[in-house]
Amino acid sequence: MATERLIYLPLGGAGEIGMNCYVYGYGAPGKERLIVVDLGVTFPDMDTTPGVDLIYPDITWLAERKDRIEAIFITHAHEDHVGAVGMTYGQLEAPIYARNFTAIHARRKMEEHGHDPAKVNVVAPWPEQVNVGPFTVGFLPISHSIPESSAMVIDTKEGRVIHTGDFKIDYAPGVGEAFDRDLWAEVAKDGVKALICDSTNVFNTHEGRSESSVGPEITRFIAEQKGMVAATTFASNVARVRTLAMAGVEAGRTVCLMGRSMKRMIDASQEAGVLPDFPPFIQPEQAGDIPRENLMLIVTGSQGERRAASAQLARGKFLGISMDEGDTFLFSSRTIPGNERGVIDIWNQLSERGVDVQDDDNGRYHVSGHANRPDLVVMHELTKPQMVIPMHGEHRHLREHAKLAESMGRTGVVAPNGTCVSLSGNKPETVEYVDTGRTYLDGSVKIGAMDGVVRDRIRMALNGHMIVSLLVDEDDAPLGEPWVDLKGLPETNEMGESVSDIVEHDLDQAVRRAGDNVLRDDKKLDELLRRAARNSANSVLGRKPEVTVVVSRLS
Repeated sequence: MATERLIYLPLGGAGEIGMNCYVYGYGAPGKERLIVVDLGVTFPDMDTTPGVDLIYPDITWLAERKDRIEAIFITHAHEDHVGAVGMTYGQLEAPIYARNFTAIHARRKMEEHGHDPAKVNVVAPWPEQVNVGPFTVGFLPISHSIPESSAMVIDTKEGRVIHTGDFKIDYAPGVGEAFDRDLWAEVAKDGVKALICDSTNVFNTHEGRSESSVGPEITRFIAEQKGMVAATTFASNVARVRTLAMAGVEAGRTVCLMGRSMKRMIDASQEAGVLPDFPPFIQPEQAGDIPRENLMLIVTGSQGERRAASAQLARGKFLGISMDEGDTFLFSSRTIPGNERGVIDIWNQLSERGVDVQDDDNGRYHVSGHANRPDLVVMHELTKPQMVIPMHGEHRHLREHAKLAESMGRTGVVAPNGTCVSLSGNKPETVEYVDTGRTYLDGSVKIGAMDGVVRDRIRMALNGHMIVSLLVDEDDAPLGEPWVDLKGLPETNEMGESVSDIVEHDLDQAVRRAGDNVLRDDKKLDELLRRAARNSANSVLGRKPEVTVVVSRLS
């Protein structure tokens, strides 16, 4: 039996798209030294996580083993890979490594949460490598929809593992490094034990398209418009933002960037030296001086975010600028599943204002940053791994990607979040299951997904809320009748009767019938009032609200 092993453990991002967090370990079972690849977030929605600001992986398993963590490596600067760095650093306290552009964002995340940004170390791309414990790790450039994306080349005594991160095979990405097939072949020539690979677009059988292919179409579209033009895309897709800006300039328009994340990404790109030729642009406060037909806005909010520039323009004005009849709004983006409602609301609000809305037109004005199935085949053939472990995808993506690997004569393993896989030996083996979950950032407080806070919030949103109050004197006798306050409930029933009056009457009857043993016991009295209020509301309104009981005793 081997005395040391190499393990892979996803804590987020495997079985879902977003919130990426992957752990690799090497050493004696149960005593492995660990590295973490990515610490990302996912975003809430009003249906399942109302009021929550951000969601990130439950890192309890890691925090309990913080003394064994050698380092944290960040593949690229998308929020679902770097967004939780600052929120989790206090629990992990391990050095962070990233390339320059990603490090700029990681340092900002650290500062936002009161941590020393100097803990983020900049690493040059391959062939530079970092030695941390039993691991030697390098950043291998790969094309994606954000600059300086990298796969992680992870070497141990067990061999070489390649963790692709998010990628596509693009030989002309516009901004950032093109895919270097020769470099990848060189890195893989001595053998790859395991390929941990992006699975997002495994069901798309079409050849992947280059980012450069959308430029001419966008340029043509902008040139044809008469009124003011606004366009939105992912703020992190710096190449697309540049394409939109250049199209605006070519059409004789003055370009204005709107939205903090958009401006932040451009500033970081220029600071990192990956965007030396971005066209000149003006600030929003200067836009009012430009004739509408000569103005182009590039704005945030491609996914329907309510506070972003797109949504605010759709509702009326944003920073003094409004969209009017004859203007055009281009969505140079794909709507991520789950965001359709917010995006469609914006489309309709713009349409009501007389604005012409253009979506991505089945890929004419947008291309994905992830590898389609043919690109995945190329990656498998190029690296020739002994085993393939799909990641970055829902369960159906992981399963389909594993089938693809097996069809090419390789071992494919479906390892969703919490599945600890040993990569040692000639065949991967599931050796343990770890509890995983989600942590919610709710305002300034971090809460567990199972803590019940959000569950109660949803119940109140669905059923309404009733506060029942009762005064009890020194002799445990009620002082007057109970009274109620309604929140999120109708004030009158269908016959126009006061709901509060009806419920208060029913509560009074319940208290009058209660025995002394109930009136003396807070727990029993609370349960009596709660049940009576819910039953009364159900008879009047047809629903049982959430009830808070307040019993005040005079001493």
